[in-house]
Amino acid sequence: MTDQSPAYHYAVIARALKIIDAGGPGLTLDDLAAQMGMSPAHFQRVFSQWVGISPKRYQQYLTLDHARRLLADRFTVLETALETGLSGTGRLHDLFLRWEAMSPGDYARAGEGLVIRWGWFDSPFGPALVMGTDKGICGLGFAAEMGAEAAMEDLTRRWPKARYTEDPEALRPWVAAAFGAGGEAALHLIGAPFQIKVWEALMRVPSGHVTTYSEIAGAVGLPRAVRAVGTAVGRNPVSFLIPCHRALRRDGGLGGYHWGLPVKRAILAWEAARDDVRTAS
Repeated sequence: MTDQSPAYHYAVIARALKIIDAGGPGLTLDDLAAQMGMSPAHFQRVFSQWVGISPKRYQQYLTLDHARRLLADRFTVLETALETGLSGTGRLHDLFLRWEAMSPGDYARAGEGLVIRWGWFDSPFGPALVMGTDKGICGLGFAAEMGAEAAMEDLTRRWPKARYTEDPEALRPWVAAAFGAGGEAALHLIGAPFQIKVWEALMRVPSGHVTTYSEIAGAVGLPRAVRAVGTAVGRNPVSFLIPCHRALRRDGGLGGYHWGLPVKRAILAWEAARDDVRTAS
């Protein structure tokens, strides 16, 4: 694995996150680099390649209260997101040519008759397992915290009657677009009707912004169904692209994340930092 790979960069970020948690945001560049067994120059270069800012500034995005600051400064009201144009900066609208949802009847058949191709890919957040039908990406999970075997079992059990075939080349153009390498991709949502309504609401939350579980419940017309919304968010099979990581508790706490809280914090920090870089440029 080379120093240029996104997975290498994420491994450095994940290690730094643990050190910052233990030592606090006041750690200097020299302290962090020494604890990671790297020279300050190499450490700074890896950070800058990964997100485009210095380690010192990036520490601000990795601290434990980052989510609360996001909620205070970048909270977006879903009911008005489309009218204000905020959704135009969301990943789905930027990257995807189209998205389709499986019919409730097809979903109830647990993927019977469906051919799902899969492959492993390097991503900014470690190894990514991507699955897709002929209509688009239907599954995306991260293995950095749970491991490859558990990630595979997690996604395949969602559609137990589908036929799975390893074919990364068929998915590669969509995956490249999904992680910002250009081109267009397609998304195929496979879920129950209520789940898809929740996932549609998540798609309206722009990159660099956040929402709450209770607000999503209101946006789908069921303001008392916060627990059910949380379950639907957690069942999202297309992580990052349907941005369940942007859903926080009302108090600004991170809440849960299916693929591991360190991954959720890293994604939020990565998006916020890149959004700031775009705004400043």
